[in-house]
Amino acid sequence: MKNKINVVLDTDTYNEIDDQFALSYLVRSNDLINLEAIYAAPFTNSRSINAKDGMEKSFEEIARLLKKLNKNNIPYYKGATYYLSDLYKPEENDAVLDLLKKAKEATPDNPLYIIAIGAITNIAFACLINKELMKKNCKVIWLGGHHPAWPHNNEFNLMGDIAAVKTVFDSEINLTLVPCMGVSSHLLSSREELSTYMDLNDPLCNFLYQRFSEYYPEGMGTKEIWDIAAVAILIVPKCYESIKINCPRIAIDGSYIFDPRRHLIEMVYHLNRDMIFRDLFNKLSQEKKYL
Repeated sequence: MKNKINVVLDTDTYNEIDDQFALSYLVRSNDLINLEAIYAAPFTNSRSINAKDGMEKSFEEIARLLKKLNKNNIPYYKGATYYLSDLYKPEENDAVLDLLKKAKEATPDNPLYIIAIGAITNIAFACLINKELMKKNCKVIWLGGHHPAWPHNNEFNLMGDIAAVKTVFDSEINLTLVPCMGVSSHLLSSREELSTYMDLNDPLCNFLYQRFSEYYPEGMGTKEIWDIAAVAILIVPKCYESIKINCPRIAIDGSYIFDPRRHLIEMVYHLNRDMIFRDLFNKLSQEKKYL
């Protein structure tokens, strides 16, 4: 049997509703994945007042989810309390220190996969502390930015910490980029679909359904569950198509500057929506099968 893939998840879990689905999807894929740790990432929006508050709320949401999943044995750590502003003063928080420890234990033949579905601050701090180790032993899958053909790059994860994105992109770490608008934007679902294919008597599924429903308390509506894309491309390899591109430079406003002299990264350009949701629902609800 093929060895499980060693993975850590970096997530701004309380920011929206999609991180909760992605975390649950990853945990329920334990036949393929060895989830070594979960890191709370910072965010700032209407649900938080600053980076630290967003990270703390994400840390608390991770705890709630692990309880629903009956997975109290998975370690989780607090991450960045501020966004990257000084390249010479990376924050050595619990998440960053654990990430570097796990990167040191990995090898090029058995790398550590870092699934990042929020601001990429924690990974940037780790790269600033030990870039060569991160390049040698890690592979990053980051959901952020928009497809290059999109008319702007004003995307939440990227704009949350532009300096961190620039740091990670310039580090030459092994990177798979999963764009939002134009790629993962069509991973839409609805309350009607969720209630059909998830067992709402199950505490986890009910929790996810309630989180989703908070966005549409009245009437019918669809909502992107963006972050499951970053999990799916690792555990369902046939669900996506990608190309190699020269890693963009990051302008001060977050836009991409393409330079043919830059190193190559992988960019996902297509996702099979039905294949992904079929696998997600089958893993979340053991009693209901999405065929």
